[in-house]
Amino acid sequence: MALWQTAPLPAGFTELWRHDLASVAELSRLRSRVRTETTGSSVVAHPDRDQWSERLVLIVDELASNALRHGGGPVAAALSRSGNHWLIAVSDSAARMPPSPARGRDPGLGGFGLYLVADLSLGHGWCPENGAKTVWAVVAGSPSAN
Repeated sequence: MALWQTAPLPAGFTELWRHDLASVAELSRLRSRVRTETTGSSVVAHPDRDQWSERLVLIVDELASNALRHGGGPVAAALSRSGNHWLIAVSDSAARMPPSPARGRDPGLGGFGLYLVADLSLGHGWCPENGAKTVWAVVAGSPSAN
């Protein structure tokens, strides 16, 4: 079984915002936006309490940087929420190119971000539609999440 299965976006989430990206230089703004939305602060104010949010920040950074480097524009990241669960979905124009975790590569050469996303999320997948590919992951927040 493949690590990244084709699966539709999970149902029941409400999109909070969508962020268009043109270059990797915009990733720090995206990370800050996710952190602010999930914790109320653009910086890590409570590392012991906000570990789940930092997990989401790492996931959005991995998925968005992959889309920008390998997928092609337009690239957009969307943050959605359903109760205590957060969904990050990143789309790019490479509808026929599934997420492909590195295999048989020296770990020093990188390329293992998709494994991290799979390990850090409750669920993950990807789906092609309307000429685009969307890669997504779900993270559980703290009960008192923003």
